[in-house]
Amino acid sequence: MQPMDCPVCKEAMIVVEYEAVEIDFCVSCRGVWLDAGELELLFGDQVVADRFLRGGDAAHAAGEAPRRCPICDGKMDKHVTGGPEPVVYDQCQRNHGLWFDEGELASVLKHGGDMPDGGAVAAWLRNLFPERRETAS
Repeated sequence: MQPMDCPVCKEAMIVVEYEAVEIDFCVSCRGVWLDAGELELLFGDQVVADRFLRGGDAAHAAGEAPRRCPICDGKMDKHVTGGPEPVVYDQCQRNHGLWFDEGELASVLKHGGDMPDGGAVAAWLRNLFPERRETAS
């Protein structure tokens, strides 16, 4: 299978696999693509994942650049997670998957609640893709 191109910088992404989760990672902009259903594996529960992923205020998404799906090149919609630190992410309208900019997946995993079935995988991903650190100007 040919690597997918990053929806942000158009560079070829690499595939990183652990347990049942296979993610696509852009080494250039450090964004992460999860195919449909993979984030639910991390949460261990479809209902909990859906509630968290749709729990935020859409006003947080204003001003973010639109993205296109790396699978079908279709438009992706902006959504905002719930939790103490809302994260704006992109979802393919055809449900191919989710895109997280640098550090966003780590933030989702940190604030996503209990993940009994995917705890080890979630911990591995948090270490592999840490939250983005703001740099002092």
